Amino acid sequence: MKGNEAIAHAAIRCGCDGYFGYPITPQSEILETLAAEKPWETTGMVVLQAESEVASINMIYGGGGAGKRVMTSSSSPGVALMQEGIAYMAGAEVPGLIVNVQRGGPGLGTIQPSQGDYFQATRGGGNGDYYVLVLAPSSVQEMADFVDLAFELSFKYRIPAMILSDGVVGQVMEKVVLPPFKPRRTEEEILRECPWASTGRKGNRPINVITSLELKPEAMEKHNLHLQEKYKTIRANEVRYEEIQTEDAEYLIVAFGSAARIAQKAISDLRSKGIRVGLLRPITLWPFPTERIQQLSEQVKGILSFEINAGQMVEDVRLAVEGRCPVAHYGKMGGIVPTPDELIQALAKDFQINALNS
Repeated sequence: MKGNEAIAHAAIRCGCDGYFGYPITPQSEILETLAAEKPWETTGMVVLQAESEVASINMIYGGGGAGKRVMTSSSSPGVALMQEGIAYMAGAEVPGLIVNVQRGGPGLGTIQPSQGDYFQATRGGGNGDYYVLVLAPSSVQEMADFVDLAFELSFKYRIPAMILSDGVVGQVMEKVVLPPFKPRRTEEEILRECPWASTGRKGNRPINVITSLELKPEAMEKHNLHLQEKYKTIRANEVRYEEIQTEDAEYLIVAFGSAARIAQKAISDLRSKGIRVGLLRPITLWPFPTERIQQLSEQVKGILSFEINAGQMVEDVRLAVEGRCPVAHYGKMGGIVPTPDELIQALAKDFQINALNS
């Protein structure tokens, strides 16, 4: 099935309470699949097409604030419209899942694939000092697997989580093993697991107020310091990445999502010519695998950040490397997906490797 379809099926199976979204290419199959599967008849999951992306993210804010497993999905310009609501959720420490199947930009851009939302996802596109936990799948299997993982981490740390996919992974069709069915939590379980949730007065339970508003500067700073401590904990415990043939690598490619798939083919071709190149694929874009890239920078002669954009992740790579070795970037824009041969030529040019004639 398509990556988008896998996300929809995984959401039903992992006990999601509600989906609120709005159609936009190239992610509309998520909403369409949920509508076709009618989970409200089997699991009780609510599926609603909201009137806009702004409405859908605020529905997530409300559902998450009540302790429910709720999610939305969109593509790049749609997620841009959600940034105010995401900032509210981060400030109020409300969990929830946002799926972004990226397309080319800026603005309305194109409906073709891109990875131009790296900054929007990892830097916090709204106001204030906050982060969103970002998972970057590179296969249909990971599209399915990351739904439950995103919910788990989102509730563990009370932080919005984002699955940052792209038009390639969302539209490609591959075999997938769907997760087993997980029952939706009962109201009693929600009350026990989410004592902070706003669920109304039940017995002697106090009424919790969910808000990101604080008028007293001292109290606002105290809350921000609490958030920063939480982010430190996430950085220490939740960094995820995959390494391919880095043990003896002389050169390193750093790539995520569909770009990592292209990089794997390029590495295979380069290795067949005796050029030792490895891949580090960040799975969490935030928190970023800074420490591991720093370690590898002491081993290799150069690092190429390969992204389908003008160069965004490369800034985090350079911060990790701190000048230990040369760092270059290669990417395409406007919805054009680079080929493995183009990546090989870029690596050869940037690091003076005779990759084509070896």
